[in-house]
Amino acid sequence: MFVDRLELLPRGARVLVGLSGGVDSSVAALRLLRRGFDVVGVTLHLYEPPNASAAPSRCCAPEDIEDARHTASTLGIPFFTFDRQRDFDAHVIDPFVDAYLGGRTPSPCVACNRDVKIGAFVGLARTLGAAAFATGHYARTGEIGGRPALLRGVDRDKDQSYFLHGIGAEALALLVCPLGDASKPGVRAEAARDGLPNAAKPDSEDLCFTAGDHAGFVADRAKDRVRPGPIVDQSGRVVGHHEGVHRYTVGQRRGLGIALGKPAFVTRIDPLTATVQVGEGTDTDAIGALLAQVTWLDPEPAMGTPRPSSARIRYRHEGAPATVTRTDQGVEVHFERPARAVTPGQVCVLYEGDRVVAGGTIVRAL
Repeated sequence: MFVDRLELLPRGARVLVGLSGGVDSSVAALRLLRRGFDVVGVTLHLYEPPNASAAPSRCCAPEDIEDARHTASTLGIPFFTFDRQRDFDAHVIDPFVDAYLGGRTPSPCVACNRDVKIGAFVGLARTLGAAAFATGHYARTGEIGGRPALLRGVDRDKDQSYFLHGIGAEALALLVCPLGDASKPGVRAEAARDGLPNAAKPDSEDLCFTAGDHAGFVADRAKDRVRPGPIVDQSGRVVGHHEGVHRYTVGQRRGLGIALGKPAFVTRIDPLTATVQVGEGTDTDAIGALLAQVTWLDPEPAMGTPRPSSARIRYRHEGAPATVTRTDQGVEVHFERPARAVTPGQVCVLYEGDRVVAGGTIVRAL
């Protein structure tokens, strides 16, 4: 039986809340105050665009710190900011650039939560004497049978459990998600009703630091590491040329820069030869995926023992029935039916019902 983490905290306990400057984390703080917790607001300064005139990339924009400060003042809670730009560069931006140059499609939000934000919040919670830390994620945290558990948010359209799978059981035991049972429209209405200053603030972008142009961002950071190359069909015939493999991802259809008289999809990217291969949509079908860097939130199954699961191979993927097996090569996920565009670098998260049991990075399609 699932018990929400909030129900396990004593009334009056100190809870640190990560304020991003957006409406979700603001309502999370508001809900904690209503339940009688001693709330402390914290904002991490992660990124500052090198070009001050560039369009602001919400979520990492410096002005978000002021929005968070304004929210804390409105709520009457203490507020602290901490600089984590070096960590963000090392654990999010540099791997993001390297992945695209290597023909992979990264999941920077997963890396940010796993390697930067959550680790910082755990340390700060302990430093500030907090019993837990909270975020504005649409997910549910608590315990099942005395073990830390992560579940999908009730609002499936906003569910963000996918992005939290990698934080590990130790951090999960301290994480509170007050919006786990909420819907986005409901959160905005709640913020407006209680006079929060960012009730109508737009949602943050998925790739907050690229300002909507990931290819341009990678090219600017990579400099002379970007290499042009050929676009070939399934037989190896050259059908076009490209300006860098970082502009492509497996399964991509739009923006290929070629005209074959029929729809074409990226089926493979070879970073060593800077070759992009295209074919039909069915050419991207795979029977499974090999995962690495797997985090288990449930006891690992025995080697070679298949375990039924539902596998989400990208954030907006609903999930597909599959079996999961630990092998000497890593964790193999085998789908009941072929899945389209199993993309190296993306994250595959494994569920049993609403519960996250594990997740890892796709090394290759099977």
